[in-house]
Amino acid sequence: MDRGVSTVDARIAESANGWRLDRALADAVPTLSRERIKALIAGGKVSNAAGNTVRDPSAKAMAGMAFAIEIPLPEPAHNEAQDIPLEIAFEDEHLIVIDKPAGLVVHPAAGNADGTLVNALLHHCGGSLSGIGGVARPGIVHRIDKDTSGLMVAAKTDRAHEGLARQFAAHSIDRRYRAIVGGHPAPPAGTVDAPLARSPANRKKIAIVAGGKRAVTHYRTIEPLLGAALVECRLETGRTHQVRVHMASIGHALLGDPVYGRPKEAQRILLKRLDFHRQALHAAHLGFHHPITSATLAFDSKMPADMQELFSSLVV
Repeated sequence: MDRGVSTVDARIAESANGWRLDRALADAVPTLSRERIKALIAGGKVSNAAGNTVRDPSAKAMAGMAFAIEIPLPEPAHNEAQDIPLEIAFEDEHLIVIDKPAGLVVHPAAGNADGTLVNALLHHCGGSLSGIGGVARPGIVHRIDKDTSGLMVAAKTDRAHEGLARQFAAHSIDRRYRAIVGGHPAPPAGTVDAPLARSPANRKKIAIVAGGKRAVTHYRTIEPLLGAALVECRLETGRTHQVRVHMASIGHALLGDPVYGRPKEAQRILLKRLDFHRQALHAAHLGFHHPITSATLAFDSKMPADMQELFSSLVV
């Protein structure tokens, strides 16, 4: 194999039967976007089980079909290793679990060229991070919003990255968030199953859109509060802004959410008094099987001080 290439094996899922090949492969390999898959197909980097190069991204995919995707290894990252303190919940030679503070961007992007979790990981891991995410996102298997706090896992090797990505694709990762929402959900527990996509009206927002990606959030009220509630949200899928949009859609937006929230006047005054300017959302639990050893791993994180202060101010 070309030493400058990493090969990922992919199999078309039953649920993707009949889809376009680029869409089905992006579903099978969630670390690669559909556009990246399309470019790799166009570049002759995708072959079927018989070893024949596939050239048509719109070809019909059939369940069970196997493909090999050659991914050029990323050029040396231009991201700068920066000595940014990290709270580490677990680490071995394959992966690292971080308890991310609110305000820390996960990877460099427009407007955030450095000072990100990736910069911190490059410093802490000495450059030992998986390359599947590409130059801008070494080691990143999934992400949480800048102003959401809590647990996330990053991969140090491509093998660990692929193993974790398979678990995310199979929805077998146990991810539970703590959220402080406006009002008291009724019923106090339930499921929101509503597809998400970029809002046609505002491309900076995510919305419930027919034909969007399936998104499922299971919620339960942990404690009713004064005009609010502490809620646990368990993610079956992991779409951008999923908890924020789903809870807002049932009339219980997260307190402090600058995009989807509509706090009542008393809540607005409280948020201003506490200087709380982010969505009240914390990734409190993360559970998965170690992609190399198969050991069951589970981690819990307490609500950070700012969210705990908000909670305490609303206790009845």
